[in-house]
Amino acid sequence: MTVNILTFYNLNILEQLRIEEGLLRTDRENWVLINIGSPKAIVMGISSKPEEVVNLPLALKDNLPLIQRFSGGGTVIVDENTLFVTFIFQKEAHNFDLHPKAILEWAGSLFKKGLNLPEFSIQGNDFALQNRKIGGNAQYIKKDRFLHHTSFLWDFTPSNMSYLLHPPKEPAYRQGRPHLDFITPLSPHLSKIEFEKRLITSLSSTYTTILNPQVPYFPEHRISTILFTEL
Repeated sequence: MTVNILTFYNLNILEQLRIEEGLLRTDRENWVLINIGSPKAIVMGISSKPEEVVNLPLALKDNLPLIQRFSGGGTVIVDENTLFVTFIFQKEAHNFDLHPKAILEWAGSLFKKGLNLPEFSIQGNDFALQNRKIGGNAQYIKKDRFLHHTSFLWDFTPSNMSYLLHPPKEPAYRQGRPHLDFITPLSPHLSKIEFEKRLITSLSSTYTTILNPQVPYFPEHRISTILFTEL
């Protein structure tokens, strides 16, 4: 099976999401997108309500972009120390059903093997080291195709967590912990370049890979709207 790997460095998360959605909706090949960092922004899931998950007065004061992605998942703040990985695959590429849990477990096993982090685990819908979150996930599933998007915390600025409110719904393993007691960075375990190399090496041992092919053209009008609010 052939998988196309696209690598980016500090690509704006809004542009990344637009590429993801174009590849999901208008293409039939298998893709992996790796993006090392993005200009700072807040990204919400499609069903999130800004006033419930974002400190809007603070975001307004600091003129921070607010993006609502086309997929599910929670709310994150991203910046140059966020590592993004997105899988976009045809259904026939694997033998599991296109069900959120099955896709999450497949992605989790791939990251655990590829990144070689023994304490890596799936907690709720997150990726964690033991019981502290290192990555949040979002999915979009079609009849014959799926997308799985992960935002990993290579590192984070503690003050950035002030932009996020405690979510109205939380996974059981969080146990009411505030953001800074709930998350942990990947930076003590591997560099950004090591993250990229390990992942590409693992993918290349599993699939026939093509690195950085030309991205297909997909007209903007064929991509559903992603809310982008310059606060």
